[in-house]
Amino acid sequence: MAEDKKLLKIEHLTTSFRINDQYYAAVDNVSLDVNKNEILAIVGESGSGKSALAFSIMNLHPKLNTKIEGHIYYKDQDIANLPERKMQQLRGSELGMIFQDPMSALNPLMMIGDQIGEALLLHTKLDPKQRKERVIELLSQVGIPKPEIVYNQYPHELSGGMRQRVVIAIAIANNPVFLIADEPTTALDVTIQAQILDLIRKLKAEINSGVILITHDLGVVAEMADRVAVMYAGQIVELASVDDLFERPKHPYTRSLLQSTPNANEAKSKLHVIQGIVPSLKNLPRDGCRFASRIPWISEASHEENPELHEVSPGHYVRCTCYKEFYFPVGKKEASK
Repeated sequence: MAEDKKLLKIEHLTTSFRINDQYYAAVDNVSLDVNKNEILAIVGESGSGKSALAFSIMNLHPKLNTKIEGHIYYKDQDIANLPERKMQQLRGSELGMIFQDPMSALNPLMMIGDQIGEALLLHTKLDPKQRKERVIELLSQVGIPKPEIVYNQYPHELSGGMRQRVVIAIAIANNPVFLIADEPTTALDVTIQAQILDLIRKLKAEINSGVILITHDLGVVAEMADRVAVMYAGQIVELASVDDLFERPKHPYTRSLLQSTPNANEAKSKLHVIQGIVPSLKNLPRDGCRFASRIPWISEASHEENPELHEVSPGHYVRCTCYKEFYFPVGKKEASK
């Protein structure tokens, strides 16, 4: 991909949180690119560091207990530790984010129309009448019926799905050049989910937006993404085009995630259950393969001492050599590729 297509470039990003006077990395030496007119999906279990990465990019972590190292280049400007005033000029205008929890993202004391209108007030020169028209247009865009009524309502008067759509309306109000969608369709039924995903696709196509889509839903990834980054315990363990990842997954974690997903073509097949859980931040192993404890039947010699990302085919990267020896235990038949 040509260099001028790069919209966001993350280099060796480490985000650490302070716990009892010690810092622990939740995002550990992550390097990623997001191109114009591209959707990069980030997948992984809860606790893998996906949202911590998103908040780092948007500079939303509380400064007091967070340490950010490395670089985040947006249009060649390093925004990793940009002063808050300058970051505010970018957030909401060129950089948008759909938050996972609409209840904490919305102000309970402000009417919906005012909350969406605030993003327009800060970043556009629209007069009050034009702002109201744009807010009502946005509410319609995200599939909210009777937008003129919802305009004057408060968050507690709306259902969870409706609140989620309001959060999406705020995020896309100024047609951001770069959008982070953190589990954007979790609280939505399938009809509205399809509508929202179409909106994100349209935004990407019409203004060449770059999108990071964080989701647990591999079906959404298959439908929406151009490339996929798989995160585990704060690290990227696999990075590939969406076709490569689904057809030729390499890392044991990626293969386990895919094998844990129901397959309509194999209705009677048993789902693979991944042993154990993602370790807590304090108990995270910092040496060796971080996934090793969850695949104990693979020999210790199969893992690298300091696992690196290896390019196994053009654009397809895998961390640790254990993927070469990985197999599912007897009775866990892998889905056909």
